[in-house]
Amino acid sequence: MKPVPHTTSLRRAPVQRRSAERLTRILDACAEILDEIGYEDLSTRAVAQRAGVPIGSVYRFFGNKRQMADALAQRNLEHYAARVTERLRGDGGGGWRAAMDAVLDEYLVMKRTAPGFSLVDFGNQIPVGDRRSEPNHRVADRLTDLLSGHLGRTPDEDLRRVFLVAVETADTLVHLAFRVSPEGDERIIEEARELLRAYLARVLD
Repeated sequence: MKPVPHTTSLRRAPVQRRSAERLTRILDACAEILDEIGYEDLSTRAVAQRAGVPIGSVYRFFGNKRQMADALAQRNLEHYAARVTERLRGDGGGGWRAAMDAVLDEYLVMKRTAPGFSLVDFGNQIPVGDRRSEPNHRVADRLTDLLSGHLGRTPDEDLRRVFLVAVETADTLVHLAFRVSPEGDERIIEEARELLRAYLARVLD
């Protein structure tokens, strides 16, 4: 089982394998419970019971449920980056359009299948309805670093701004698609894809 990477939400980073596996069980339980009852009714005690660990084990890592959800959001970002990286390895030199499809498609897959993702994603929804800007900056920076070499571009401030605009746009439209339909309205998603292609073509072609 792969250890969960250190996040700023953790009170104490796991050192031993057993501790890392316990943290993974805690975050898995948190994600499952989020899907079942939502963020407002989420509790550290319920997570401890679901994970099969003492409540003290939860508090060893997290001071409250917000920190726990933040750590889940960070784990989501790590998993997302790994999925995009794997997709790009099989790209075969498809250029920025193939890279953009990979970024959007892998996000949609996680939105539809990853436990807890629909409520937490990368942190934009914590607490539910809070549209803070910091998570999208973090996602845009991660994608800039991830894609710049693939695109043959320098990861400078101009490229970071372009990716931030693209991430903010995609985030807003994808959330709209999932408000219209539980599985994501395909027509809105395709409109988002065309809008992103038009914007990025102006900058990347």
